[in-house]
Amino acid sequence: MDNSLCTPEILEAFGLPPQSDVSPLYGGHINDTFVAQSTAGGPRYTLQRINRFVFPSPEDITENMTGVTSFLREKIAARGGDPDRETLSVRPAVDGKFLYIDKAGNPWRCLGYIENATSHETPETLAMLEEAGRAFGDFQRLLSGYPAHTLHEIIPNFHNTPARFAQLLEAVKNDKAGRAGEVGPELEFAYKREKACALLADLLEKGELPLRVTHNDTKMSNILLDDVTGKAVCVIDLDTVMPGLCAFDFGDSIRAGAATAAEDETDLSKVKFDLERYQAYARGFLSAAGDILTKRELETLPDGAILMTLEVGLRFLADYLNGDVYFRTARPSHNLDRARNQFRLVEEMEAAREEMGRVIQEMMG
Repeated sequence: MDNSLCTPEILEAFGLPPQSDVSPLYGGHINDTFVAQSTAGGPRYTLQRINRFVFPSPEDITENMTGVTSFLREKIAARGGDPDRETLSVRPAVDGKFLYIDKAGNPWRCLGYIENATSHETPETLAMLEEAGRAFGDFQRLLSGYPAHTLHEIIPNFHNTPARFAQLLEAVKNDKAGRAGEVGPELEFAYKREKACALLADLLEKGELPLRVTHNDTKMSNILLDDVTGKAVCVIDLDTVMPGLCAFDFGDSIRAGAATAAEDETDLSKVKFDLERYQAYARGFLSAAGDILTKRELETLPDGAILMTLEVGLRFLADYLNGDVYFRTARPSHNLDRARNQFRLVEEMEAAREEMGRVIQEMMG
């Protein structure tokens, strides 16, 4: 990442000294992120250039983020916590706005830097996974009173599994890369689950599941853990916060956290669903959010895990048929390998569905 992207113009826009040390902060794959600190010392700040290609409406993201973080700060303060450490702090520019557009037309934001806390790409222990569950559960709890319908839908139909299935059908029909003839077994797998795709969407439409504020990217790296205690400090990366279903946030964490192999592992014998990891995450999540969830939400948490995994597999397969235009690939069959991997994990979860439900029931007493 080029340090020169974060120019004195950006520093001055947010009231930071032009004489500041600026260094790139690696880890994210979408926005360009830097840490800035005055050469005279003092607090550090995070400066981010928002990727307009991925997020064409940074104004909507900014409205969502400022609304949600303001609400979180009030809730955290009311329970005696530290809002500056337990949620993101959005710093306004000198013009009072929370989004600055530079001379080249790039959108920027500034956040307080949370010290002595680190994000981790993967959960290294069951305790770490449980902490991630507790953090995302607490996120749900704190925002349970927020009017989710007032948030902008940053990515339309992001977790609309029937819509993702329809996109696969369209990819098969168009066959832009001439690959449809190679993926017969994978398409058969998907077609058999067309009806299942609509489970949660139908329950939402019937009013049996409530619309909530959801994070929509509940991976391990979006939690900061305290460097000393190892306890979860803060949920970060709020770009995709929007209205959604709790089961999908829970399920996305399980898809990654309870799998025994990376999502592009080609040896499918290594792809297993680890019930112990599932239990660890569920224990943390339910300890924080369990009593604010409805009975139907609790019942469908395992379905969220299965459908999130299926949905990602559908997306990988559709992208393979479209010629690998969305997901970054390192080899010609990369997206097909990913799809096969996720479908294998779906089979593992389907076989364990009853036990997954029993774990939730036992934890909730």
